[in-house]
Amino acid sequence: MARTLDSPAYYINREASWLAFNRRVLEEAQDENNPLLERLKFLSITASNLDEFFEVRVAGLVQQIEDGYTEAGADGLTLLQERDVVSRYTHDFVDDQYLCWNEKLRPAMAQHGIRVLGLHEMGSQARAFVDEFCERELDLLLTPVTVDPAHPFPRVINKALCVAFLLRRRRRSSLTYTGVVTVPRSLPRLVRLPSEGTDDFIFLADLVAFHASRMYHGYDIVSSAAFRVTRNSNLYLAEEESRSLLESVRTELHNRRKGDAVRMEIESDADPEIVERLRTNFELEPWQVFPVNGPVNLSRLFNLYEQTEHPELKFKPFAPRELRLTAKSQDLFEELRRHDVLLHHPFDSYDAVVSFIEAAAEDPRVLSIKQTLYRTSEHSLIVPALISAAARKEVTAVVELKARFDEASNIRWARDLEDAGVQVFHGLVGLKTHCKLSLLVRRDPDGVTRRYTHLGTGNYNTTTARIYTDLSLLTADPEITGAVHDVFSFLTAYAEHPNYDPLLVSPLDLAEHCLALIGREAEHAKHGRPAHIIAKMNALLDKNIIMALYRASQAGVRIDLLVRGMCALRPGVRGVSDRIRVRSIVGRFLEHSRIFYFANGGEEEIYLGSADWMPRNLYERVEVLFPLKDTLLRERVRHEILDVYLADNVKSRLLQKEGTYIRAWQAQGKRKPPTGPGAFNAQEFLIGLAEGKQLMDSIPVPPEPKSRKVALRKER
Repeated sequence: MARTLDSPAYYINREASWLAFNRRVLEEAQDENNPLLERLKFLSITASNLDEFFEVRVAGLVQQIEDGYTEAGADGLTLLQERDVVSRYTHDFVDDQYLCWNEKLRPAMAQHGIRVLGLHEMGSQARAFVDEFCERELDLLLTPVTVDPAHPFPRVINKALCVAFLLRRRRRSSLTYTGVVTVPRSLPRLVRLPSEGTDDFIFLADLVAFHASRMYHGYDIVSSAAFRVTRNSNLYLAEEESRSLLESVRTELHNRRKGDAVRMEIESDADPEIVERLRTNFELEPWQVFPVNGPVNLSRLFNLYEQTEHPELKFKPFAPRELRLTAKSQDLFEELRRHDVLLHHPFDSYDAVVSFIEAAAEDPRVLSIKQTLYRTSEHSLIVPALISAAARKEVTAVVELKARFDEASNIRWARDLEDAGVQVFHGLVGLKTHCKLSLLVRRDPDGVTRRYTHLGTGNYNTTTARIYTDLSLLTADPEITGAVHDVFSFLTAYAEHPNYDPLLVSPLDLAEHCLALIGREAEHAKHGRPAHIIAKMNALLDKNIIMALYRASQAGVRIDLLVRGMCALRPGVRGVSDRIRVRSIVGRFLEHSRIFYFANGGEEEIYLGSADWMPRNLYERVEVLFPLKDTLLRERVRHEILDVYLADNVKSRLLQKEGTYIRAWQAQGKRKPPTGPGAFNAQEFLIGLAEGKQLMDSIPVPPEPKSRKVALRKER
């Protein structure tokens, strides 16, 4: 009897899978093999991740429950059941975050002379400094509020750190009042204290509480507690009814700061009366209140990483490879006429991509530039290049205004570009523009007008290019550049072409082609031809794709998935996904590249691009996957990147069918993590390769996990 592949038993809950990913990041903070300040940074990242999870995912979940939605997800959980899962996981997770801070990181940092002090731990010199700092800077910025019939509860904006007070009038001691003070955002959350031989800090919120008596004359302060509220940050846009998308997004950004509360963090020793008054005011259920044993908002601990000069407690810096032109080429354009260029960031410098666009801006032979912008850095080098180019040539920019949490900066860039004469478009109604494309038209010295293009897996952001792993393809291939031109026509004029070969473009044909590629691999397996899929991405959630992978596994295809974050597929289910293995690598760099390899009966194909196998990427965004046509580049990706990641046994975790993750070395039957020559860290290997300290032939062949060996043996 055929199995029903859409059974809820074969799917992992999306939210539980995301929380498992954040747990893997927390494990990096707990791992004593990582440098101490890098561990602190990992902890702060988990807090920042959790903020966004509540602002977007939990907010949407609560909204759906309030709106009466009852439909279960692919995993079979109702919304109420999903809420209970989120509540249980997040409360346990927050407890573990603060255990990591209080019992591991803070004591270890103190041993290295980096101390975060409480009020009672300050010496006389520090106390004198605090008094002077409060009088000179802090007190001038504070606005105390006492809640009573004449003074309603202040509007606490999203993620603003506040201190609540329980107050009693000295003349009417039987009544208590609630006081609220917002901690100024213009001051550092961690204030450096004067010290000799150590780096000492104190939290700004502690100083606000310490000097409360100066603000509340005539009151006795019964108790105080720092708290922070997270609000719904989803944008609710009626795009088709909007006269100006830019103005609609700008208005919604203003409203987002005041969205419905979805979480409150508050110090764990807060007076129960304060907690209940705040919970009632923000209309939160008890599960949405998170008592924390330490500083409210752990993401601010990243300031310690930035403000302390302890290179021995951080990852050793490295120099990425610079692109070197061959002796026959005078410039990058001539190099691209000879062959395609593939860059693997951050191991290959991102400067080549910036130079590609800057050179186009300055080169009088370049006639036009077209560019997509999804996220870019505050001090972007690319946007000024486009602005400069607009004075001399045709420049078109497709700026995505709805890039979550980058909306404000993208509005600013869009206006600057428009003011300079750039033709600015905001993509298509109802779709986000997520593809990473740059297209140049150039009249070359031989008199021929050609197109040159950059296609990437990551954003045009020079900052994240140093900490995210991504791939860039620079090419003058006529088929690819012609197809990129057609994609820009789709973005600016909604002009649909019959096909975009050799590109795969969502929401037009990308999902259809991916399903066909997976199905083709299954046919190869059935006929005894080489059949293997290796797919690297950030998330795997699309049910149609997962069912296709299950069918391919049943047909005999070996499937290796490198999924950094959420994965709804259950590997290792007998008769369904025996041949599927799912790895997640969390390390020094954020794995962000998307790579799709198909053995194709021996005629290997590799696609790179901006899309994960998620519904939003396949059906709700404009995405592009592009093929590697050059044989040498395909071999490089297959062996230098995919083989390297599959061999990792230090930072790699394997997803189990129950939805849990175990370390790769545990899957190999080992009781201890590997050390010395037996340890293989993919990212560190790639750094060594970039610096010329490693050779490709030193990659170990990863052994099969025991569970997979048994499954394959039984089938034979």
